[in-house]
Amino acid sequence: MPTAAIILAAGLGTRMKSALPKALHPVAGRPMINHLLGACEQVFDRIVVVVGPGMPALERAVAPHATVVQGERLGTGHAALQAAPLLRDFPGDVAILYADNPLITVPTIRRLVARRTEAGLALLAMRPADPGRYGRVVQDAAGHVARIVEWADASEAERAIGLCNAGVVCAPAVDLFRWLDAVGNDNAKGEYYLTDIVGLAVAEGRRVAAEEAAEAELAGANSRAELAQLEAGMQARLRAAAMAGGATLTAPETVFFSWDTRLGQDVSIGPNVVFGPGVTVEDGVEIRAFSHLEGCVVRSGAVIGPFARLRPGTEVGREAHVGNFVELKAATLAEGAKANHLTYLGDVTVGAKANIGAGTITCNYDGVHKHRTEIGAGAFIGSDTALVAPVRVGDRALVAAGSVITEDVPDDALAIARGRQATKPGRGFKGKKGSH
Repeated sequence: MPTAAIILAAGLGTRMKSALPKALHPVAGRPMINHLLGACEQVFDRIVVVVGPGMPALERAVAPHATVVQGERLGTGHAALQAAPLLRDFPGDVAILYADNPLITVPTIRRLVARRTEAGLALLAMRPADPGRYGRVVQDAAGHVARIVEWADASEAERAIGLCNAGVVCAPAVDLFRWLDAVGNDNAKGEYYLTDIVGLAVAEGRRVAAEEAAEAELAGANSRAELAQLEAGMQARLRAAAMAGGATLTAPETVFFSWDTRLGQDVSIGPNVVFGPGVTVEDGVEIRAFSHLEGCVVRSGAVIGPFARLRPGTEVGREAHVGNFVELKAATLAEGAKANHLTYLGDVTVGAKANIGAGTITCNYDGVHKHRTEIGAGAFIGSDTALVAPVRVGDRALVAAGSVITEDVPDDALAIARGRQATKPGRGFKGKKGSH
């Protein structure tokens, strides 16, 4: 049987005090809704996203999936009903999920869909450590859902129930939209609540089943503080996956991953390392403390840091070394190359086993255009060298310390480009007025 999903993403996130739609706030470097879409794409045959008016960035973020606009924010039931023109005649089940639930997993969604085959309506429920003001799931003697009661309307006995509604539901399209059509707004807020379909289903004699899931998977974000909690939950998941995959994290709680970080086996990661989007690290790499990597590839056996920064477009070759306070941008270091101290290499290609001395910089930007520097295999760049691009230093060439290189250096040549030292005997401090 085919399945479809409606994702409710029209929320503004008013309490976040942001011009960015709530669904686009990032978790582990990726918008919340894209985490959810990634899971849903593995389960559902069709996905429709409900957005609010004036959200073109959100529509672009969820493409190529269809979007519908909820012109007025009149509640979750009203939001879901906006997808009716696209899914009312859908010949299978439809699930309704929320864009600010980025931690929900594929197995949980599949369990919900499977549970629906046992009942007319299935919903996700959880047992939070602090049930707080969640709606409570009231079950009958057979364990079927009898109703959902909101905290404000619940009796003391009902508030003592630990099973809480997560809001995610699944039902046949033909029934779901019929129930949504029948939902009223006779409540304090004058809104159409999705949870009211539970009572409608029960009134028809349809069985309603609750599928329990972990509280951590079903957490949402209505504030910056709750967004931080989602981030913490995602990072815990990513750290656990990294270690299960064969990486050593010396201080796991201090390492931050992006959603798409890829690590090989026997990777060692020191404290306070941050991975931005687009990082691939191969087997046997050591990343030392306080390093920051983004949009780069680190090949097997390389050593990074401490205090190194790898920016987008960088590739560090096998057994290469990038040391403390070294920054690389759009740089390629070939196998065995070394840049161990206090260096900036931007828009550069460094050949195999070349050595870059401390304080070296590539002057890659002339104020208008970026230019590349090429450093050949086995070359040695002396400390405090400025390489003014575009320029090439040949294979096995030697550049003297303190040089400003503005012309190409041939293979096997020595380049010296600095002022000549002048030494004046007797002109030091001794004998000067006021000296000691």
